Amino acid sequence: MVRKPANVASARKPNMREAILAAAEELFSTHGFTAVSVRDIAQAAGANPGSVTYHFATKDGLLLEIYRRHCGPMNLRRSELLAAAKRVRDLQDRLEAIVRAYVLPAFTSGSDLAGGGTRFTRLRAVMSAEGNEVVRRIIAQTFDDTSNAFIDAICESLPHIPRTDIVWRGHFLLGALYYSLVTPERVSRLSRGSADGTDAGHAIEQLVRATVASMQAAPLDQAPPSRRKSPART
Repeated sequence: MVRKPANVASARKPNMREAILAAAEELFSTHGFTAVSVRDIAQAAGANPGSVTYHFATKDGLLLEIYRRHCGPMNLRRSELLAAAKRVRDLQDRLEAIVRAYVLPAFTSGSDLAGGGTRFTRLRAVMSAEGNEVVRRIIAQTFDDTSNAFIDAICESLPHIPRTDIVWRGHFLLGALYYSLVTPERVSRLSRGSADGTDAGHAIEQLVRATVASMQAAPLDQAPPSRRKSPART
C-alpha cells in the first residue's frame, strides 16, 4: 500500500473533489499510475473510496480529469501562439516562432492549473515512462491533436524534410522539455555554477535554438558529405 504524503494529508481542503485531485496528482507523480489504488487516493485526501468513485467514476477518469484541467489551458495557449507563428512570412523566423509557441507555455504556465508546475511535469514524465495502456490512451487523447498541428506547421516550414524525421525530432524535443523542467539543478551542477538551470528565460532560448537546429538537420536518408580520410601515419 502506498503511504500518503504528509504534505497532502495535512492540507485538508474544504472541496472534497479538489482534495481528491490534489492527492491523486501527488501520488501518481511519485509512485506512478499502476501502483496507486483508489483506497490510497481516498486516504491521502481524507475521504472514503466511495467519494472517489462518486466524483470520477474510476481511477482512469480521475487521471483524465487531471490531464484535462492542466493541459486544456496549455494546449489553448499553444494553439494561439501557433496561429500567430504561422503568419510569419520568413520561413526561418516562422520555424523559430513555431518551436517557441510549443516550448513557451510549458515554462510560463506557472500555475498548476495551466499546464505548469514541477509536480504535474513530473507526473507527465512518470506517466510517459510507465507504459500503461490507459495512460497511453489518455496522453493521446490530450495531446495528439495539438502535436499533429505543430508537426504539420513545421513540415510546411521545412518542406524538404520528411515528416517522419520531423516526428522523431519533435519526440526528442518533448524529452528535453520534460528533463529541463524536472531537473534544472543538473544544469547548474554540471556547468559548475556558471549557468542557472532554474532560469526559465535562458532555458527557453537554449531549447528553442537547439530544436530549430535539429529540425533543420539533413534528412536521415540523405548521405552525409564525404570526408577525406587523413593519410595513415607510418
